Amino acid sequence: MAPTNWWLTFIIALVPLLVGAVWYGPLFGKLWQRESGVTDEQMENANMVKIFGLTYLYSFLVSMFLMMVVIHQFGLSGMFGMLPEWNDAGSVLWQDLSSLDEKYGMFTRHLHFGHGALHGGMFGLVFVGGIISINGLFERKSWKYMLLHTGYWFVVLALVGGLLCQFMKLPLPM
Repeated sequence: MAPTNWWLTFIIALVPLLVGAVWYGPLFGKLWQRESGVTDEQMENANMVKIFGLTYLYSFLVSMFLMMVVIHQFGLSGMFGMLPEWNDAGSVLWQDLSSLDEKYGMFTRHLHFGHGALHGGMFGLVFVGGIISINGLFERKSWKYMLLHTGYWFVVLALVGGLLCQFMKLPLPM
């Protein structure tokens, strides 16, 4: 199952750039520079086209992966996608899945902003924050440094997860 709205994914992939412009700019820009050891001279001499271009590419990939984390209906294709009946809307499989949907709302129950924000934020805090902290400990970075980046990813992934759950529609053969 892939998203049906690629343009939405391209737009949502802008969220890390937009949040980063505020987070690492007016909110915590000086703190970030101090804690990461980036000088004003390094900032002035940076290849911003390369940095923003690659950031957008990676943000798109993060958004594509996060979709599988926050939209639980992706799990259906993992469980049933290999069956020939998967692509046949009139099959017994889809009759059974549709019955479950009528009874429990399994196709729509968790497709709202709050659900995606909860799972995206948790992923940012626990998974991404854990990785940042492990690297920070070995690199002898400060806790401010680790909290700064973990906070950024918490906010970004909560927003991306919320937007994906709210607006992304999956191609279910119903």
